[in-house]
Amino acid sequence: MNLRRDVFQAIADPTRRAILLLVASQSMTAGAIAANFDTARPTVSKHLQILTECELLKQEQIGREVHYHLNAANMKVVADFLEPFRQLWDNRFNKLEQIMKSYKPKN
Repeated sequence: MNLRRDVFQAIADPTRRAILLLVASQSMTAGAIAANFDTARPTVSKHLQILTECELLKQEQIGREVHYHLNAANMKVVADFLEPFRQLWDNRFNKLEQIMKSYKPKN
């Protein structure tokens, strides 16, 4: 049975989040990515497969190597989901800041 994965399932795992952070600044091969973890290469390979299925990573064949790149367009799905929460907390902190500025302690 082939289950459809989404970006939220992919980023739920801390190792996959770490992989996304690694490839955010530069493309990397699977071996270079795996070198950053204390797990077996097949485990990292499975994480890469999930991130690729969710289209958070893109693969590019360069010679004999496959390089992984961050797919920033699909990361926007996560950012768009989180935006209302960010606005909510910004509003709450702004209100708290205004209350604190108007607070006058009793002597």
